[in-house]
Amino acid sequence: MSQTFRAPDILDIARREGRVTVDGLAEHFGVTVQTIRRDLAELAEAGKLERVHGGAILPSGVTNIGYEARRGLNAEAKAAIAARCAASIPEEASVFLNIGTSTEAVARALLTHRNLLVVTNNMNVANILAENPGCEVVVAGGTLRRSDGGLVGALTMRAVQAFKVDYAVIGCSALDAEGDLLDFDIQEVSVSQTILAQARRAFLVADAAKFERSAPVRIASLRDLDEVFTDRPLPAPLAERCRGWNTRVDVAA
Repeated sequence: MSQTFRAPDILDIARREGRVTVDGLAEHFGVTVQTIRRDLAELAEAGKLERVHGGAILPSGVTNIGYEARRGLNAEAKAAIAARCAASIPEEASVFLNIGTSTEAVARALLTHRNLLVVTNNMNVANILAENPGCEVVVAGGTLRRSDGGLVGALTMRAVQAFKVDYAVIGCSALDAEGDLLDFDIQEVSVSQTILAQARRAFLVADAAKFERSAPVRIASLRDLDEVFTDRPLPAPLAERCRGWNTRVDVAA
């Protein structure tokens, strides 16, 4: 079977699942991994997919991958990152968690923490932490974004400004070579910026796939954060910048 005949099916799988893997496609089509790598290279050259470690994802641009698809992307890495992040948050602390599948993973990792106050604009985070009897959950009101359970807008920003929390934990859609955190929705970005301004310490949780994507709206710089939790070392030039900014980089195994 030529790449021409495989391409539509590969794209359908990517749209459905958010990501395709070389090994999974090779098994699905009964061809070698080298053949699939060539297929993905051609699709990437045509701008239809973006290559990432071990496979490919839908191209980034001005719209994000669907939320359910993102939830399944790099799930093991997100869980490992979340565990490291949660280990850096003591009990009896106040925490803000924003919108995203990575912050949902942090919420799960906080289920055994005691005497927490968690403020969030993420309905999914609130539902997860409702299972922790030692956690008081405050939902920052605003306009509900049905696609991902996020709350955004001016009401959300005003609600966030009522707090001064010990830790802010945020995610992003992309992280560029200059160390800028990027996202797609300007309303969500405005809330994230307010969260950072209202926290004593600021953490980023971002798996390595975020290094390979792009998004149009800037949230902040890694220089503005205390620590970034990820699953692979940052590119050497960016790691050097983080050392100069005193931004700690924690790489989960």
